[in-house]
Amino acid sequence: MRLALGIEYDGSGFSGWQRLSAAGSQVRDGSLQTALENALSKVANVPTTTICAGRTDAGVHARCQVVHFDTDVVRDARAWQLGITSNLPRGMSVRWCVPVADDFSARFSARARRYQYRLFSRITRPALMGQYLGWERMPLNGQAMHEAAQALHGMQDFSAFRSSQCQASHARRDMQRIDVRQDGDETIVEVQANAFLHHMVRNIVGSLLCVGRGEQPREWIAQLLDGRDRSVAGPTAPAAGLVFLGPCYPPEWGLPPEVCGDDAVG
Repeated sequence: MRLALGIEYDGSGFSGWQRLSAAGSQVRDGSLQTALENALSKVANVPTTTICAGRTDAGVHARCQVVHFDTDVVRDARAWQLGITSNLPRGMSVRWCVPVADDFSARFSARARRYQYRLFSRITRPALMGQYLGWERMPLNGQAMHEAAQALHGMQDFSAFRSSQCQASHARRDMQRIDVRQDGDETIVEVQANAFLHHMVRNIVGSLLCVGRGEQPREWIAQLLDGRDRSVAGPTAPAAGLVFLGPCYPPEWGLPPEVCGDDAVG
């Protein structure tokens, strides 16, 4: 039997999603995957491994990471949800558990992934919720950032926004949506693409910040994209402001609306 889980987590203090120790070991290596698999294995009473929709880096949070796992253990969805959560660190929780078809893959069945980056603009650092915000001392021109970001739409080569540690075979990705809006002291960047390169969102935000501060014109983002040179783009934005909102799956998989069908894409 194959089950899918929706997981939310505060990435602060974790080494990132990916397991650093051998699969099935009970070593606490600081990764979110190991913490989840250790908790899951206790409930299942056998070592259990997971596949996720998208790996997140150290310090990055998730509203709804999706994973799947296979098991012969028969428990209802509520028992899995409560049992796993009770064995997780306080910064992690299971939002839901759903039985899925045997050919469902949390990674390969997803048609898109969504991220949000929140920037707090004030001369002094935030005292509340600072672990979920990027901090910018200067006021930002959100409209200029939004207009500049539209150059990133469509199937493009994102080499200019790719980490030097990225192991992807190529840099072409389909940017389906990118929006920048302002809400009081916050500037919020939301992106949706078929997939993302290592540090891609944080590198895009770092470059958009140069536009928002007035250091670069709106056309600069398009020039960076065409130039495909990471060394001349903006810096990598801090991990704290980034949240993986979740993947998007076709309706036929029967997952909750937050990750499935039209509600997940909007």
